[in-house]
Amino acid sequence: MKSRIRVTLLCLLAGAAGVLIGSKAWTVYVNPPAPVVAAPPATTNTGASAPGIMASFASIVDKDLPAVVNISASKVIRSAPVETPFMMDPFFRQFFGDDFGRQLRRPSKQYEKGLGSGVIVRKDGYILTNNHVIDGASDITVTLLDKRQMKAKVVGTDSKTDIGVLKIDGKDLATLPFDDSSKVRVGDVVLAMGQPFGLGQSVTMGIISAKGRSKLDIIEGPEDFIQTDAAINPGNSGGALVDARGGLIGINTAILTRNGGGNQGIGFAVPINMARGVMDQLIEHGRVSRGYMGVLPQDIDPAMAKAFRLTDTRGVLIGNVTPGSPAAQAGIQQGDVITEINGERVEDSNQLRLKVSMTPPGTTIRLKLLREGVEKTVSVKLTESPTDQARTRPSSPRENPSSALDGVAVDDLDYPTLRQLGLPSNTRGVLVTQVAPGSAAAEAGLSPGDVIQEVDRVRITNTADFDRAMRRSPGRTVLLLVNRGNSTRYVAIEPR
Repeated sequence: MKSRIRVTLLCLLAGAAGVLIGSKAWTVYVNPPAPVVAAPPATTNTGASAPGIMASFASIVDKDLPAVVNISASKVIRSAPVETPFMMDPFFRQFFGDDFGRQLRRPSKQYEKGLGSGVIVRKDGYILTNNHVIDGASDITVTLLDKRQMKAKVVGTDSKTDIGVLKIDGKDLATLPFDDSSKVRVGDVVLAMGQPFGLGQSVTMGIISAKGRSKLDIIEGPEDFIQTDAAINPGNSGGALVDARGGLIGINTAILTRNGGGNQGIGFAVPINMARGVMDQLIEHGRVSRGYMGVLPQDIDPAMAKAFRLTDTRGVLIGNVTPGSPAAQAGIQQGDVITEINGERVEDSNQLRLKVSMTPPGTTIRLKLLREGVEKTVSVKLTESPTDQARTRPSSPRENPSSALDGVAVDDLDYPTLRQLGLPSNTRGVLVTQVAPGSAAAEAGLSPGDVIQEVDRVRITNTADFDRAMRRSPGRTVLLLVNRGNSTRYVAIEPR
């Protein structure tokens, strides 16, 4: 009971920064399929230290901690309309007026506030954090170690890597230097810096437990996480993972937990090499552009290896090739097994996706593959991933005042999204990501997660098709074919 009271007090402290409707510390939780035993906490000898073990990390903390900031992000949400049997009662209308029922039904704006962390990486005020810390925020405040508070603007976000970039006005700010995350080793000592529970900057110590962690379904894109047992708690999201030299090697992103608990010794960070590449593109272009090959890669299990007469399970089986894609043009076929990319061994499908996505569009890569036991080498010129191209945003009433599709935002489909929705890999259409409350589309039953496959009996395969359909729709009813839960139905939406 005492521990529950302590947790409650910590939550109250984290939310006492302002008068809010909702409050939480942004941290991604991953529920494991089986109980996870936390690693024992790392210890440091305060007297004579063992060979290679530092007795104190105070000098590193003193140098790095001023670059770690608190991020407070407010989001506007809407409450559900109130429905009571008294809305139209003549007795209540006599006292409160004829507009009594309509006022109660009207959705009201409310605010939700989240706490997270960030890392200043440039002296002119650029900050690295997590996308989930600032996603959808209408107001962002950054608090420095010296208690200064500054308003921040979003430079860009990337949900596929869970990286976001903020900018505050400042000069000669304390920064954290980048290190090379590709050179870290399992067993290296690391420090996790952030603002857990909104209590202020804090530091925990541990080791790197594993590298290249994937298949955690934390982010939309290929996963390549650094795993650590350094304690990462709610509010640490977006904070720094630094090595024993004080260099930044990762951005803390998620923890493995059960039953909504806190740190259990398994945390994950985005490697700084990946985060830095995303940041540079967001600062320069406002979005991220990734390489695209156009294949559906599959891991190889022992049964598959036996069926394809392979000597081991290393490599990637091609389950599908998108027509007209760079892979198709290079002659890659269904059933091929890719074993190398640019001379480096490919172990599994996540590694292939990661290498391709981190290669700039327009680059030609060389693949070594096996086709019915015969080794071949092919060259593939990558294009830009369709999901990284300009995305459709909700149209404003001034842009398209009479369209039945006002307030609808969509995005291109990709394999991870189809897998998450439980849809076949050959499903075509666009994913509904947002439907404005109270819009004609919302009243017709359209909701986020739906896949629009037709507009007015015309097939839709990408956001460009959807854009053209929106331009044709002003002033008339629009008929959609919607796939929801792998079941299709028609939805007719009348313009306002």
